[in-house]
Formats: sequence, C-alpha cells, structure tokens
Amino acid sequence: MTFSSSTSEASAHNTDTAKSTTESLLTVPTKMVPLPRAASDELKSAISEYPMPSVDEVINNTPQSVEQWRELIQKRNGDQKKKIKKMRKQFDVDVSLEKINGVTVRRLTPKTIAPEFKNKVFIDVHGGAYVFFAGLPSIEESLLIAHRVGITVISIDYRMPPHAPFPAALNDVVSVYSSLAAEHDAHNLFIGGTSAGAGLVLSAVQTLIETKQSLPLAVYAGTPWADLTKTGDTLYTNEGIDRILLTYQGFLAASAKLYAGSESLTHPSISSLYGNFDGFPPTLLVSGTRDMFLSDTVRVNRKLRNANVRTQLEVFEGLSHADYVVAYETPESLSVYQELKQFLLSVSTNSFD
Repeated sequence: MTFSSSTSEASAHNTDTAKSTTESLLTVPTKMVPLPRAASDELKSAISEYPMPSVDEVINNTPQSVEQWRELIQKRNGDQKKKIKKMRKQFDVDVSLEKINGVTVRRLTPKTIAPEFKNKVFIDVHGGAYVFFAGLPSIEESLLIAHRVGITVISIDYRMPPHAPFPAALNDVVSVYSSLAAEHDAHNLFIGGTSAGAGLVLSAVQTLIETKQSLPLAVYAGTPWADLTKTGDTLYTNEGIDRILLTYQGFLAASAKLYAGSESLTHPSISSLYGNFDGFPPTLLVSGTRDMFLSDTVRVNRKLRNANVRTQLEVFEGLSHADYVVAYETPESLSVYQELKQFLLSVSTNSFD
C-alpha cells in the first residue's frame, strides 16, 4: 500500500498549546543539574566530553531555507561518516549495497550469526529527525545490532526531505518489508529503529495491519518520535537536560514540518501515537531518564498495553535521547542490545510454543 499526500481527516487534537488562555503553568526556578550519579563512569565521561550548546543556540542555528537545510544535512552526514568508519573498524560486520523494490538498502552480515537467528532477518530503520543520515551514515545502529545481537540486518536508506517529504519514507519502509516478507516469510522477520526510525517503524506496522499483511515476529522501538507535536510532558521537563535534543523548538519543530509537508503533524501515519495499536506484535521500548522523548515512549507503551499487546519497557538512568547509540561504548549501550537480543530470542521461542 502506498500513501498519497491528500488531506487527512481533521484531528481533534489541539497542537497549539499557546491558544489556551486558561492553562495553568508551573514555573520552575533555574537550577543546576549534576551528572547522573547512578550512571556508569563511561556514560558520565561521555556526557562531560560532549559539546552541548544552549537551547538558544539550537534555536538560533535552525535552518531557515531549503538551501540552509541541505548545507546542514551535508555537514551532519559528513560528520556521521567519520563515526561509521570508526565503528566498521571495531565491528567485524560485512556491509553490501543492494536495492529492494527500487529502495536502497544495505545488508549487514556479522562474522558470527547466533544459531537462533540463522534464518532470521532484522529490518533496521535509521533515525535522524527524518532528515539526517542518508547513505552510509544510515547504518550506525545497524552495525550495533548486527554485531551485538548476531543477526543479519537489512538497513533501509529511505527517502527524506527536503526533496521527499511524507509519505516517501513510509512507502519505502513498507515496500522493503513486503518484499522481504515474501522472500523470507514474516515469521522470520523483526523490525525496529531508534527515534524517527522507531516512529517510522510504528507507522509501518500500523499500515501492515490496515492492509492485512503478515506481521513481523517482534518490534523494537527505541525512544520513538511517535508524536511530532510538542505534546509530551518530557519535551518540557527535560528541555535543556537532554544533551542530544536539547529542545523541541528549532531543529525538531522545523524538521517535523519539513517531513510532514502539506499534511497535519497529527496525521496518524506521521505521528503514530494517533493511530491504532490493536494487533501489534510484541514490542520492546527503550528510553532514558533524561530523554525528551521519554513521554513518547511511555505513551506508546500505554497504548500498546491498552490494546493487550505484550511489551517490555526499558528506561535507563541518565540516558538522553538515543544515547545508547551516540555513546555506544558505554555499559548502558551494551545493556540495551543485550535486552534486545533476549527479547527477540524470547519472542522467537514463544512463536513455536
């Protein structure tokens, strides 16, 4: 199923929080926030060493034109390539470029595949606020999953704004999944991602259910950007504390509009939290106490639980948004992928009971 850019049904959700003149606001005094004392020394070191701009700097440096977006995307992708080169030297994973239904993908094959995952494939959908990390940078988390879980990974290099807004990315993910399901059978597939990638995964699974396609064995939703509006509580409470996102204003707000194009941010295929979660496969969700998307994560978990879906919610002390990918050499990061491996193994075992 592909999506057109026709206007969606009007949503009852009010995305303009400033419209309410009777809203009660809580004023919090400025305070110093120490390093997370219960976190690992490696994570504390990563936080200390990471250059963290102010909220105002993030807002003031947000692109104002398509050309500025392209320049920023090129710079961010260039920086990410350097990290990918380092990771490829660390992890013994073969990477090959392929096309599936016309969509660019990369197949990652670890040197050692876990016996339990010999015939399984993990479909990874990368993050990057729906605008960053096209090309080789898209395999960042795929490398971690392939190496640490011991499974073949198909990483989807989906189309993105500014040249390809919604529904291009969603169509690409659904198209690749459908082809792999026909090739491998859906019961041999897992699908997951982090941040915008997790948001796309949730929307893709909702689409599969709507179109009555076979579903993957399990879903991994790492700190999903499942509501592109400024609604979640931790978008406010963790502003300026989340060292990765810092604030919704600026890049996040702008990239959300860039991705949505002419559609509403509350379109259920753009913000999956406004969609239907009935019939979902077992889902693992991951976040951290400093993550601005912690609210999105727990809200998705609640909607899944209300739909009687099996979930496992893992919230790590001191982690900012997607910090287990950014600071991938920390014990917290190792724990995330150990939890993912055990979750996938438990689902695989139960599927044959």
